[in-house]
Amino acid sequence: MLTPEITTAYINILREELIPATGCTEPIAIAYGAAKLREALGQAPEKILAEVSGNIIKNVKSVIVPNTGGLKGIQAAVAAGVVAGRADQILQVISDVPEDKLGDIARYAKETPIQVECAHTPRLLDIVLTGWAGDHTALVHIADSHSNVVRVERDGQVLREKALDAAGQAGQERKMSVEDILAFAREVDLGLVSDLLDRQIEYNSAIAAEGLSGDWGANIGSVLLGDWPADIKTEAKAWAAAGSDARMSGCEMPVVILSGSGNQGITASVPVIRYAKHLGADREALYRALLVSDLVTIHQKSGIGRLSAYCGAISAGVGAGAGIAFLEEGTYEAVAHTIVNAVAILSGTICDGAKPSCAAKIAASVDAGILGYHMWRNHQEFKSGDGIVTKGVDNTIANVGVLAKEGMHETDRIILHIMTHRCD
Repeated sequence: MLTPEITTAYINILREELIPATGCTEPIAIAYGAAKLREALGQAPEKILAEVSGNIIKNVKSVIVPNTGGLKGIQAAVAAGVVAGRADQILQVISDVPEDKLGDIARYAKETPIQVECAHTPRLLDIVLTGWAGDHTALVHIADSHSNVVRVERDGQVLREKALDAAGQAGQERKMSVEDILAFAREVDLGLVSDLLDRQIEYNSAIAAEGLSGDWGANIGSVLLGDWPADIKTEAKAWAAAGSDARMSGCEMPVVILSGSGNQGITASVPVIRYAKHLGADREALYRALLVSDLVTIHQKSGIGRLSAYCGAISAGVGAGAGIAFLEEGTYEAVAHTIVNAVAILSGTICDGAKPSCAAKIAASVDAGILGYHMWRNHQEFKSGDGIVTKGVDNTIANVGVLAKEGMHETDRIILHIMTHRCD
């Protein structure tokens, strides 16, 4: 049963999560911090120290920062934010960079001392930028989510400060359940969320189409459509993968993110959108299926956190499977079994940073979501005691959180060491 409390809570969650971003969110968070640093200092810093968590290093290392002329890495993100960033645009901070600024960004990145250090911090998402210009200094600290500015200083004076959980989990845990999600999706007044969903449909479909029409990354979407049967399952995987390939390779089109990730935003939405079109579903049915996919993804990520060694695309692929099950069946049983089946297939897939291979992982995650649903349709299921699967869909989701947050902690350290040799 949908209560006013659940309605308010879930609408607030969706408004917090479904926001636009241009570019991979980790370098964009750095660019946002750099633009805030320039504001606090009153001029472009002459020297910068970037102290960032290992997961930030991992997710910035291999992606192209949009509107930089093809530059990669933390220094490029810092330079873009300082030279051309508009802090008021938050995660679209460098979405509108004049072409004549590209040379300035490249020169700033090359000529300005920008030192990068791996911070020893309990937070997986942690960015501290310190800048110097003449006799002045400034500091900007972002933590726990990509636009969460928790401290700003100028010449030692605190201009802004926000309290944080000592363990670095502020705002991450949410009380959610699949039963409540379905009640919300079925009964909520769509006028309260249609603006969010319209933007998600428009932006994420557009970048997926661009990924298929252009030459982006590993072109996973085009490979799928060229070499596999032209059915809706292949189409759903291909369109989602194509959106990621474009985004990872510096496409300047915006994405509506989910759980702080554009790849998760694309994965949770685009397959459901393609299925709705294939089925001839009306706009209301699509909206309600997207609510299921988005909220099931958020439900999983709530126990995992923004960044982890656990690939977030897997959670979104499970969400997409749940949304497709809701679109076709509409029952709690279909959605719950789809989630449990899909979780059992690919849980434990590692996140080794943002890069073109994310598109292939997205294709695999959507495939797992669809397979989980088709298992249900054919009266097949993974049962309690099969690996991490336990009795009750929400309990199985909780197990995924334990696996990702606790079980894969050492995995994360090893991945970071392999990738960067910065964090031991």
